[in-house]
Amino acid sequence: MPSSRRVLLWLLFSLSALAGISLFFVPGIIIRPFSHQDASALNIAMALRQRAPWGTLAAVLLCLAFLLLLWHAVSRWQKAVLIAVMVLVSFSAVMARLNYFEWMFHPIESPQFQTEAACKLANSEMILAVRFGGDARAYPISQMAYHHILNDVVDGVPIAVTY
Repeated sequence: MPSSRRVLLWLLFSLSALAGISLFFVPGIIIRPFSHQDASALNIAMALRQRAPWGTLAAVLLCLAFLLLLWHAVSRWQKAVLIAVMVLVSFSAVMARLNYFEWMFHPIESPQFQTEAACKLANSEMILAVRFGGDARAYPISQMAYHHILNDVVDGVPIAVTY
């Protein structure tokens, strides 16, 4: 195989692999709990996340095609690199079909509350507050951002608190 064709195939293989891997990893890097996320970055992450299942599948198929074209023209260590990258692209394709963001958040099984006097929140801590009748609750945003949802009963009314 001519050297220029081999270089082109390596380039196309690398670009396809980078695209497939990026479709999985970039949304996970942008969308992080407990850190500021700018609206435009979240829009990009969500757009990539929506396209990831088909995009990673296309990347796997392209990488496989380029791998097969390169296979007989490369050395043993280059074959090892092709296989390692192929495994990573395939992993990205599988993971892009799962909602891995749910794995980051665990439900609060049995919420416990403290009185205002016993509470040790900083003055700068943001809270979600709910009041029904004579009963009131305050939920720290730092905890809600991690768990995202909590079922509670306030003054006999079942509620779902979410953030």
